[in-house]
Formats: sequence, C-alpha cells, structure tokens
Amino acid sequence: QQRLRRAEVTVELRKNKREEHLRKKRNVPQHENSTDSDDNDKPLMNQSLETIVQNAASPEPGVQLSAVQAARKLLSSDRNPPIDDLISSGILPILVHCLSCATNPSLQFEAAWALTNIASGTSQQTQAVVEAGAVPLFLRLLESQHQNVCEQAVWALGNIIGDGPHCRDYVIGLGVVKPLLAFINPAIPLSFLRNVTWVIVNLCRNKDPAPHVDTIKELLPALLILIHHTDTN
Repeated sequence: QQRLRRAEVTVELRKNKREEHLRKKRNVPQHENSTDSDDNDKPLMNQSLETIVQNAASPEPGVQLSAVQAARKLLSSDRNPPIDDLISSGILPILVHCLSCATNPSLQFEAAWALTNIASGTSQQTQAVVEAGAVPLFLRLLESQHQNVCEQAVWALGNIIGDGPHCRDYVIGLGVVKPLLAFINPAIPLSFLRNVTWVIVNLCRNKDPAPHVDTIKELLPALLILIHHTDTN
C-alpha cells in the first residue's frame, strides 16, 4: 500500500512538472549569430551584476543596450540561470522602464526577452515581474510596429498567464484577449502563431477557478480556426 502510494506521488509530481513546462517557456537561443558570438559575450558576461545594473540605467543608449543584453544572456543560459540574483540586484524596475522606450525597439526587445525568462521561473519569480508593473507595458508592446517586439511580449504574457488563475484573470482584466486574437491572420509567421496559440491555451488551462465564460466565448472562434490549421503542432 505504501509502495503504491509512493508510486502515485511520483507520477503526480512528474505530471505536475510536465504541466509546468507546458505553462511556461524560457527563450533560450540554439545559437547566437555571428555578430553576437560567444567571444563577443565574454566581456559582458564577466561584468559584475552591480555593473550591469548600473549600466542598464545609463543615459547613454549604447551602454544601456549592452547592459540589458548582458542581463538577458545571463538569463538565457542553458542551466540554472541566476534569476533570483538578478531580481535581488534591483534590475527589474529598470528592465520594465526599458519596455516603454518606444524610440529604441532593440532595447524593448532585449528587456522583454530578459523579463520573459525571469517570468518563466517559479511563481514567486513570475510575481516579481508582475509587481514591477510589466504587464500593462507588455500589453502596449502588442501594438508595436516591430514583429520581434510583439512576439516577445506575447511570450512574456504567456508565462505570466501560465502562472495560475490569479495572474491569468489579472492579464485578461487588462484586455489581453482582443489584441492577442488580432495576430491570428494568414500573414503571421508559423513560429509566432505557435506562441499565440500557446498563450490562448494558457488562457483556458486553469480550472480552479476556470476562466470566465465570456472569455471562453471570445476565444472559441480563434480556437476553431487553429484546430483546422495545417500545422499539427
């Protein structure tokens, strides 16, 4: 009986872990391009966190972008990214502020990517991103003229929504559904569409409590389109 119970607990833990992986995703590049190589990264990666945070708040655009990119690369490392260290460093408000820099889409993209990876962590880490005021700015970025910025904002919101019903309902309340559904059109690249689909699934995922029936009704036409899409993923 005890052995059976242990087996059930193990299966449940594996199920929960698999479910968590479905709810949250970290953006880890397979490889950086030639202008962004490991050799170029070394001076940035060797900076202390204190220096990165200081430079991320620099009024000099080039210095600021390099620092935010350095933070993003730390968070994109394959194993054990230093999420808690970065949160403790005080960089979160700086990254959130960078999301509002409409004249610098590269900075917006790098900051959004860094925050996406912080939000891919534990519930406490995701909550830190929410409490820093990132969600309204991510929603604003859904209207960006730059597709990579839009897609990264979608990804970040997916991680936040995937944290649970509280975050899901908070993001829905701020109006995520309409701009999200607007991305479903024939011109959208497949990788982007997959991310949008994943976020829509996250909006429907938690049952305790379930999303409001009005939200489900709003999502249903899009789900019907996606079910009949030629891409099986």
